[in-house]
Amino acid sequence: MIEHIRVDEAIFELRPDFAVLVMTAHGMKNGPTDERARGWLAEASARAVQTEKIDAWKDAYRAFGAKPQRTRPSVDALTRRLPLPEINRIVDAYNSVSVTHALPVGGEDLDRYAGPARLIRAGGDEASEEALGTPEPGEVIWRDDLGVTCRRWNWRQVARTRLTEETVNGLFLLERLEPMTLEELKVAGEELAELLTELSPGVRITSRVISAGN
Repeated sequence: MIEHIRVDEAIFELRPDFAVLVMTAHGMKNGPTDERARGWLAEASARAVQTEKIDAWKDAYRAFGAKPQRTRPSVDALTRRLPLPEINRIVDAYNSVSVTHALPVGGEDLDRYAGPARLIRAGGDEASEEALGTPEPGEVIWRDDLGVTCRRWNWRQVARTRLTEETVNGLFLLERLEPMTLEELKVAGEELAELLTELSPGVRITSRVISAGN
């Protein structure tokens, strides 16, 4: 499945420096926040800063007509909610990686997808949940065969694919813009894989990077 996830060429025309590390994790064991997860959240909260990496995402939002002060990139929103909220162990893990590295990280329930994930510029007629509203033409969205899975690049995901305590198979999207390097993106992915493995020793993880020309 991971090999079918794609980023439309229109995204690279908008931001040639965009890259996403796609990771699938099969056989996860989730549960309520525990002391390990609280430690990850506390450490990330203590290290969180507003950086030029977050500013790059604000610029990317403006490039497709969004107002980042109203609908914030996910990592910007997280750093404004410190200390980080407790959700569940796996969400806590990827939120801590997101804030530590100042990059957006999305976690999804892979079993609730219909067809592969793809990042596109919206036509404006894609099916979406009522709470999120219909995407505007040209807006950057993640979607599957049923419709929108995340609006405004990484602003807010639909409830349908949300990662819950019952999730067994997950999809994680670690999204990078310059000045973050591809090496930093790789390190963030390795850290997330380590946390997922600590939570679920038998988890099976695969990953690939999608970037311009790759």
